[in-house]
Amino acid sequence: MDTNKLWTSFLDSIKHELSPIAFDTWFSESKLVELKGDTAKVVVPMHIHKKNLKENYNSFIEEKFTDISGSNFKFEYYTEEEIEKNIEIETDELGVPAIVPFENNLISKYNFDTFIVGDSNKFAHATALAVAENPGTMYNPLFIYSNSGLGKTHLMHSIGNYIVKNSKKKVLYVTCDDFIDDFTHTSRHNKKGGKGNNFDNVDNFKEKYRSVDVLIIDDIQYLSNAIQTQQEFFNTFNDLYQNNKQIIISSDRSPDDLKLLEDRLKTRFNWGLTTSMSPPDYNLRMEIINNKIIGHNLANDFPSDVKEYIANNCTTDIRKLEGSITRVIAFAAMMNGGNVTLELAIEALKGSFKVQISSKNKIDQVINVVSTHYNIPVADIKSQKRQANIAIPRQVAMYICRVHFDEPLSKIGIEFGGKKHTTVMHSVNKITKEIKKDAELDKAIHKIVKEINT
Repeated sequence: MDTNKLWTSFLDSIKHELSPIAFDTWFSESKLVELKGDTAKVVVPMHIHKKNLKENYNSFIEEKFTDISGSNFKFEYYTEEEIEKNIEIETDELGVPAIVPFENNLISKYNFDTFIVGDSNKFAHATALAVAENPGTMYNPLFIYSNSGLGKTHLMHSIGNYIVKNSKKKVLYVTCDDFIDDFTHTSRHNKKGGKGNNFDNVDNFKEKYRSVDVLIIDDIQYLSNAIQTQQEFFNTFNDLYQNNKQIIISSDRSPDDLKLLEDRLKTRFNWGLTTSMSPPDYNLRMEIINNKIIGHNLANDFPSDVKEYIANNCTTDIRKLEGSITRVIAFAAMMNGGNVTLELAIEALKGSFKVQISSKNKIDQVINVVSTHYNIPVADIKSQKRQANIAIPRQVAMYICRVHFDEPLSKIGIEFGGKKHTTVMHSVNKITKEIKKDAELDKAIHKIVKEINT
């Protein structure tokens, strides 16, 4: 196992998640010198690095290294002096400079230039850009919701970074947990200090959240279990809104589905524009993969069958899609000097996917799943055979391709063995009529579609 290549992959993966000064100060001169059992030994320049990595970054390092290596390791940090003299110097008494984040908490790599647009996120992207260009005047509040890993956070940071770059407006990005923690901290001080002793804390809280021009709150669904904090967020929302300040909110569900949130908050979330993001289609997934491997300078060394394998298996989570690419690259670096092959990718991603489908496009996926569902060979579905036990599954497959995945009639005909587009249309019309009177067929089709989209 090449520890140098592995650590380089790790550093590349975290570089853009940290501020330049944080990365250069704490990580740029670090080295992974040993992997033994479940322990990773890292050498750093000075004792201050050892203490800071151990106390402030250790969980972050372990999580990101697991993503790269596919294994869990406990990290130990040493200086060159400790390695050479075989000693260990305690760092408990050493002071560590406070980590002062940028005021707006924005991540620079998340911007509109790096956000890849497809049919599943086109509307969300357009509304986000409109808000970025005219904060406080268009779509206020902007409420973005989707399942985890589809790009909500990227889009929200893109808005913030655009506004910061093109105006002097003050932007603040926080997670809902951050907001709750800040409010809880203020309340705790109030109880501890007694009545009248908490003015400074309250003023600091209000200054942080109500003096901004743009407030971006991620994962608002976590506010559901914080009843007292809901009241403070309601007050903050009203103050910002009345002063034409832009509010941007994200959630894993629509405002109406946030059952434990106060109705007055859900009403306000619907005052502006609510937009959702769907899982990326095959073409968008391929574009994301191509963009990711360009960032790794591997555009000419990443075979198309590997890209297709990843795109056909990572169908619902962009974060997992990107993580799979990084893991394949790191696995290749460890196992065979960086040569990426389909066999290596399958081994590297073993256990990562629920179902492994090796087809190259959505029509092939439909045919494969229908073939399994009806227990007939793929070749029969594509054949000219007219027996009912083959013709009906073929018609069902054509219907799903056309109605549920909007594939062109001509393309469907080609993929089904060279059928004419009129034949495809006949099949679509027939199944459309059948499902209106056959509930079991309709149920079967929805089950097949769900399996393909899983």
